Amino acid sequence: MRLIYTKPLLKDLSQGSRIAFVRQFRLMTQDEVSDKLGLTGECKRRTMTRYEKGNRNPKNDRTMEIAQILNVNIASIKKYDYKNVEDIIYTLMWLEELLPNYHIDLSDVPSVKNNTILELKMFLDEWNIMRNKRMKREISYNDYIDWKLNYKIKEDN
Repeated sequence: MRLIYTKPLLKDLSQGSRIAFVRQFRLMTQDEVSDKLGLTGECKRRTMTRYEKGNRNPKNDRTMEIAQILNVNIASIKKYDYKNVEDIIYTLMWLEELLPNYHIDLSDVPSVKNNTILELKMFLDEWNIMRNKRMKREISYNDYIDWKLNYKIKEDN
């Protein structure tokens, strides 16, 4: 039997859809994730199904476990709080999966001493470098998505 890889599709920006996308990207089944979470019983997959459909949200410690199993930065799959610049950054990256040709440009935003704007501008510069590498095929789609799923704000910002 020959398996064909298909790129996962993001249904929406909900936490459940993001978890499902990453799980599929990592080529894992709900059963495999459930097993690694230590879930048991006849309906062990039900918990993952509920998370992915948005019928239930994982608590913070469970979200951390899922992030570790899927080998991603927890910020890529956690519930977002838009007071946190990293959550804004991850939302922008996830939007690219919904709207592949969209582009954010903050070059017209005045240079203000606002840490959020400065961090966003620095991120966008780095993101554009990675996008260009992807477009020039210097990195694969998988490398690009992996970079996005594990992005961390630089400590020296």
